[in-house]
Amino acid sequence: MFVTRHSPVTDAVLKDQLWTLYTRSYARTAEEAVTHEMLDRLEFNDQLADATNRAWVVWEDNMPVAMTMIATDVRRTRWLSEHYFKKNYPQQFATNKVHYVVWAVVDPSYVTKGVSMFMARQAMAVEAREGSLLVFDMPESNQPNEQGGAAELMFRMARQVGGAHLVPLTVQRYYALDFSPALVEQQETGAQTPSSLSDSVL
Repeated sequence: MFVTRHSPVTDAVLKDQLWTLYTRSYARTAEEAVTHEMLDRLEFNDQLADATNRAWVVWEDNMPVAMTMIATDVRRTRWLSEHYFKKNYPQQFATNKVHYVVWAVVDPSYVTKGVSMFMARQAMAVEAREGSLLVFDMPESNQPNEQGGAAELMFRMARQVGGAHLVPLTVQRYYALDFSPALVEQQETGAQTPSSLSDSVL
């Protein structure tokens, strides 16, 4: 295996290869996450074309098997609030060291083969040298609790290349009011509803 770095990605064949890897890797998350975690092709291409982004690609022979995209200018992302980081991390923001992991994917066939650590040693070594504040987020399917999960994996990766602190930033939860006819009928007949919320909470 070997790693290549691209900023930006311009080769049409490589773009197609990375898109195939991306969609294969995100298939499970797309089914399990409430949010639209997976970019469409135009959004994906926009990220590849942005010269302020860094794409790291792990190859097995001539096949890409993992990649991560790191945005190095928080003001150019639509996912992070520059106002938040300007207020809470003024030094890093002022020196353009707030970076964001736009995605990190591994081909499902290679998840158990240490590819993530191999890729992280390359990408995170650069982040460590630059002293960046590397921000990342993930759906509950990958991070069910504050501790452990993918966040712990990222922390272990960071420790491979230097000292780092894992800092929880925020939590976002989604709820729905389900007005399905079957549920409404249950409520009207006094049947037990599956809701865990009691009347006293409401």
